[in-house]
Amino acid sequence: MSDPIIRKLVLDVLKPHQPPLPKFASYLGELEGVAMVDVTLVEMDERTESLKVVLSGEGIDFETLKEHMAEQGAVIHSVDQVVVEKVE
Repeated sequence: MSDPIIRKLVLDVLKPHQPPLPKFASYLGELEGVAMVDVTLVEMDERTESLKVVLSGEGIDFETLKEHMAEQGAVIHSVDQVVVEKVE
């Protein structure tokens, strides 16, 4: 029996205005294990955008995701939902 894997994450993310949302969502979709990315703009100010980011897939690596987002200047403010599944 293998370890449980992350199937879904709902995150509160803060990022600069660049890259634009479609490019940022596509960038997140490049990650191994990520099958679907849903990004919603929640709030915008002069320099940043607050986003609700929903990722689903098979075996999302949270640490790799954080590093990948940081390369675009984005940070995770909170993890609002996690779905984990045990794969047998």
